[in-house]
Amino acid sequence: MALAAAIHSHLLQDLQWRQEHAADFLSTGLNSVDSLLEGCPRGRITEIIGPASSGRTTLLHSILAEAARLGEFCTVVDTNNAFDPASAEAAGLDLRRLVWVRCGGHADHAMKAADLLVHSGGFGVIALDLCDVLAPITSRIPLSWWYRFRRAIENTPAVFLILENQPSAKACASLLLEMKRDQTLFSGTEPFQYLESATYQAASRKPVRNGLARFEARALR
Repeated sequence: MALAAAIHSHLLQDLQWRQEHAADFLSTGLNSVDSLLEGCPRGRITEIIGPASSGRTTLLHSILAEAARLGEFCTVVDTNNAFDPASAEAAGLDLRRLVWVRCGGHADHAMKAADLLVHSGGFGVIALDLCDVLAPITSRIPLSWWYRFRRAIENTPAVFLILENQPSAKACASLLLEMKRDQTLFSGTEPFQYLESATYQAASRKPVRNGLARFEARALR
């Protein structure tokens, strides 16, 4: 009886901890986006999708900077060596709190690196950048990988981000954000024009929520 009561008490405590943990979010660092989403759920997978120049990287930099501001360490698994540390630092990211893994265009290396990192623990944000990976390659990623990531990340304080053109994690993702470029401001006269700033839209596709969040990013000079 005492053993059964102890097990029952432990299960109740574990359930309460899970419920409290499920409501924990990491701010994106952008008030307009947080007002729509509350932030990125910890212990869950978040997908950020959209075409090139749609604001995916700008949003990533902001999330990384916010996690670093809280004293957390982050990692970016960079499949095609596209990550720009200077732009990330200009967005407020403390590069001393970043682990940057370059995979040289090998999607299989990126998946294995992400697997090692998510199972190692100790990271506030783990970002897997598949943006420049061709669709025929991402479509061949077994669904079992995403289930493996979901199981590894749950019940941890980490945020697992996937950046890509089209969603891949499907049911394994708790949040799906679709990015679009809204407006672009250039200065100068043709052919010598310079990008001054761009405004982006973020729409929540999962869970389905009405409304768009807009935010602006200025070009790094």
